[in-house]
Amino acid sequence: MFSVIVVPDGSQGPDTQLRLEPGQTLRFGRTDPQPAGSGPYLVMEHAGVSRSAGELTACATFWTLTNRSRRQTYVVENPEGAGEHMKVGPGRVDAPVPFEFSRVVLPAGNDLVGFEVWAPRHDYLEDTGSTGGEPTALPFPLDRTKRYFLVLAALCEPRLRGEPHAPLPTVEQVVERLKPVWPAVNRTTVQWNIDYLAVKLRLKPPAESSLPGPRLNGKKESLVSLALRFDLVREEELHVVERQPR
Repeated sequence: MFSVIVVPDGSQGPDTQLRLEPGQTLRFGRTDPQPAGSGPYLVMEHAGVSRSAGELTACATFWTLTNRSRRQTYVVENPEGAGEHMKVGPGRVDAPVPFEFSRVVLPAGNDLVGFEVWAPRHDYLEDTGSTGGEPTALPFPLDRTKRYFLVLAALCEPRLRGEPHAPLPTVEQVVERLKPVWPAVNRTTVQWNIDYLAVKLRLKPPAESSLPGPRLNGKKESLVSLALRFDLVREEELHVVERQPR
């Protein structure tokens, strides 16, 4: 049973993909130093890639990455995670990768080269319902039927649509994006909801607090960073900016 599929750049289909069973290791680099038939190897034909660049090992429900480079840090990106990534430093052995879909990126001269890894589907505990007692307080209570969630979704939309480094929309752009579902929206109402979210998500104290705290710079960036880090807005929820809210 295969648990990991490696998709090289330029792959033309299943015949050019590499499939690994649990416990199997795939080495990759500029040249294949192994004897023929000694195991799978991914050749990355670029002068900037080390001859023996690294290896990945398939496990039952995840995979690990070893960086054999002496100088270069590799990056593993989560294409579905709106900029989520992890770094694997030079010489790091068996770094566990938590993403179900990944892109391994290697710096190579003036270029960035890499390949994709499709890992096993993640397993989750079943919801067995309440066990009695007081319910656990929600850390970020958001009502997805409210206007402030519309504003938060509009702010997160560019990065959730597959552009992890996209600039955040301006207040004016948020107004234009929300007009079809919120005709009365304007710059003042959007800015008010941004300020409200900053308080609700505990990025700044409420106005009536006796402890005013420091001024929050980069408020939109802080809101979007927090929302994406903890999945407060998911890609499948972006439909709220395309229909009339309740």
